[in-house]
Amino acid sequence: MTPGASPALASLPRMLAAQTRSELRVRWRIPAFSVTSLALPALFFTFFGLPFARTTDGDGVNVGAYMLASLGAYGVGSVMVFGFGIGVANERAQRLDVLARATPLPPALALAAKVLVALLFALVSLLLLIGYGIVAGGIRQPLAVWIAVVARLLAGSLPFIALGFWIGYAVGPHAAPAVANLVYLPLAFASGLFLPIGQLPGFVQRLAPYLPTYHLGQLAWSAVGARAEPVLVSLAWLAGYTAVFLALAVRAYARDQHRKFG
Repeated sequence: MTPGASPALASLPRMLAAQTRSELRVRWRIPAFSVTSLALPALFFTFFGLPFARTTDGDGVNVGAYMLASLGAYGVGSVMVFGFGIGVANERAQRLDVLARATPLPPALALAAKVLVALLFALVSLLLLIGYGIVAGGIRQPLAVWIAVVARLLAGSLPFIALGFWIGYAVGPHAAPAVANLVYLPLAFASGLFLPIGQLPGFVQRLAPYLPTYHLGQLAWSAVGARAEPVLVSLAWLAGYTAVFLALAVRAYARDQHRKFG
């Protein structure tokens, strides 16, 4: 390199690949996140789905497959909300975002790496859940059904990524786990991801169609043949929630950056 010349930067794809590997190492070194994200949906299926794995409802839908779809929706949303919410809050507390500003890594690539890692964890969680249901519950569905469930849930995860970022930038590391639980668990229960909508209190049944987790569940339920709203309707609701949560996340991010850097 000639005197006075700027050092050459890696290409954007190489930077993204390196940052993604780094994010993966961070996640695997935190067993409380990785093990919980991967195993909790299967554990819930043991209690809520396994006793009914080989039964069918009045519409001829396999209850075990329905519960796998429901808990798959829970698992995907959980990875996004808790992974981003708690992870971003911890990074802010450690001032890693301040350190990142001194590097040539574009913020958009750092965000993209986080999204890729979260999608990978969500995918592995879904595959483990479906595999567990097949082996332990004897649930049988065409491969196309499982592919549809996985693809729809990953596509529907965007609002929960934005929700996680909002939590991560709005609160500190000590409050983030409590806030994430306080927000996400009621959403999951009220949307029928653990118990069928018809078994919930009347006011919850009326509220459920306005919740993002309900429409994520609808995407998965329709894939296994259950009666559900049209896919485009579910996607439209989720797109609207993505816009709302993203706007809140951007506002919280801007407020955090102004407080640190003026």
